Amino acid sequence: MIENSILEMNQGNNGHGKVEIAPEVIEVIAGIAASEVEGVSQMRGNFATGVVERLGKKNHGKGVKVELSENGIKVDVYCLMKFGISIPVVAQKIQDNIRQALLNMTALEAEEVNIHVVGIQFENQKHEVEIEEEV
Repeated sequence: MIENSILEMNQGNNGHGKVEIAPEVIEVIAGIAASEVEGVSQMRGNFATGVVERLGKKNHGKGVKVELSENGIKVDVYCLMKFGISIPVVAQKIQDNIRQALLNMTALEAEEVNIHVVGIQFENQKHEVEIEEEV
């Protein structure tokens, strides 16, 4: 693991200063890129992110863990998939979308993008949740 938790960009010696990117920024970029893929029902979070979202704040880094090492950036994505989709196809699209978003926005390449499918979302479950919230 790298001692400092900030990623320093190597853009040559242009005399303007340096650019540093926090791992939280990479989490947000990866979270948005993953949730944009058709077939992803939702991202998995923990208890704290659930409480924060109920208070009205959207957490875009939810379900994403970024690890910085000597080998590069390792991204782990935890998500729920919609029922009836091909999990390997959607997982590949998530990986491609995250890699492309990171490359476009930060000029960084991820060493690994691991997709963890933690559940399947059925249509009738979604309607039941909506009905419970309305009551």
